[in-house]
Amino acid sequence: QVQLVESGGGLVQAGGSLRLSCAASGRTFGRYAMGWFRQAPGNEREFVAAISWNGVGTNYADSVKGRFTISRDNAKNTVYLQMNSLKPEDTAVYYCAASRYSSSTYSRQVDFGSWGQGTQVTVSS
Repeated sequence: QVQLVESGGGLVQAGGSLRLSCAASGRTFGRYAMGWFRQAPGNEREFVAAISWNGVGTNYADSVKGRFTISRDNAKNTVYLQMNSLKPEDTAVYYCAASRYSSSTYSRQVDFGSWGQGTQVTVSS
């Protein structure tokens, strides 16, 4: 099982940008897709983005398409989430997750077997 640690969260004004990072332990990082989820207060955790094992395939929630970009560096065992044009409704705890599969197609929580502790992103209006 892989261990995941997120960083890069914080407070930003609407229209600003943040870059989240997720450092993974374990030699199997490069074999599996990775994803980002988020959970706002009072809401269920929702899918944000996923990237395939080799970085070629990506998958985004409609709410973040064109604003967020997921990427990975397998040499550094790290996955990133670049968030631009942030909106107050993007405020949430963001979680990094390791998929059970190599493809970025899968986006349900049950498709991911390991989770980080989360990092808070707050967007002020």
